[in-house]
Amino acid sequence: MATGAIRIGVIGCGFYAQNHLHAWKDLASEGAKLAAVCDVDPTKAETAGRAFGVPFYTDASTMLARERLDAVDIVTRHDTHRALCELAISSGVATIVQKPFAPTWEDCVAIVEAADKAGVWLAVHENFRFQTPMRHVRRVIDCGAIGTPSWARVTFRTGFDVYRTQPYFYDEERLAIADIGIHMLDLARFFLGEVERISCETQRRNPKVKAEDTATMILRHRSGAVSVVECTYEARRDPDPFPETLVEIEGENGSIIVLPGSRMRVISNGTTTEEDIGSPLRSWTSNPWHVAQEGAFVACRHFLDCLQRGLPAETSGRDNLKTYALVDAAYRGATEHQAIIPAQWKQGARASSKGQRA
Repeated sequence: MATGAIRIGVIGCGFYAQNHLHAWKDLASEGAKLAAVCDVDPTKAETAGRAFGVPFYTDASTMLARERLDAVDIVTRHDTHRALCELAISSGVATIVQKPFAPTWEDCVAIVEAADKAGVWLAVHENFRFQTPMRHVRRVIDCGAIGTPSWARVTFRTGFDVYRTQPYFYDEERLAIADIGIHMLDLARFFLGEVERISCETQRRNPKVKAEDTATMILRHRSGAVSVVECTYEARRDPDPFPETLVEIEGENGSIIVLPGSRMRVISNGTTTEEDIGSPLRSWTSNPWHVAQEGAFVACRHFLDCLQRGLPAETSGRDNLKTYALVDAAYRGATEHQAIIPAQWKQGARASSKGQRA
């Protein structure tokens, strides 16, 4: 990696990309330099370029050819990810790609293999595990306060109108699991380790939606722990905890409960403590979105640190394949009404896109 500032180009300047753009700008004092932006929509590209004072493009290959970049951050629709990742990788540029990694397992594997072959650093912007409340949970697990986790519930249940800003959700072939469930599955891995098998039930509760809007999954982890992972856009709650993830984890010595309002209750060997684990507001974040916005910032900070030190990201392409395999296995489990062993990838040997029956 180049010495001095890490020069970053952002591809995609839409709704969620604003969080990435602001994050890289805020990280200037830590060695990041937002160097260029790109969007196929000329208006979005120009608006972002002028707002952040950088050159703007409508073609990613042109941006890569003209700008001296150390990394690109791809924040576009997932059906564009493989082509854009392969373009960046072929240019020898470190690549960050927004979740979901790509539309299919085969696409994800192809991206990872291309990066491996070219020796290019690759990470997936899976940012829920970087949210401040989730880092607090991981800290408590790591300090041993509740002992070894043996059971958990990871939940994202909301009735917030996600279709207003993302109307294409109505026509997605895969929705709840692919969009928000992927975050919950990644958190289950983050807290309890790798997964041996998964079962899933899906529902389409909103008649206007083409795909599933609700999913309930049960995971058996290799450690022997069991987790229940829930996600829906059709909850009816008052107050609605959106956009918070609620968590319960139990171990032999106690439990961790993340409550609405970013409060964490820890019971350890009979002693109960409760603390505020809320995300700080930044100049460009707003309540209640700051929970997710700050997660994007912390993820970018992690990627910057890894690039500066020459280390793989916590959510490297290889690592994220394990989360993506759970998504595919969940969909298959829902269709076949049985537990599925998630697919695995090994370097030099393409794994089947389908997990095995348990």
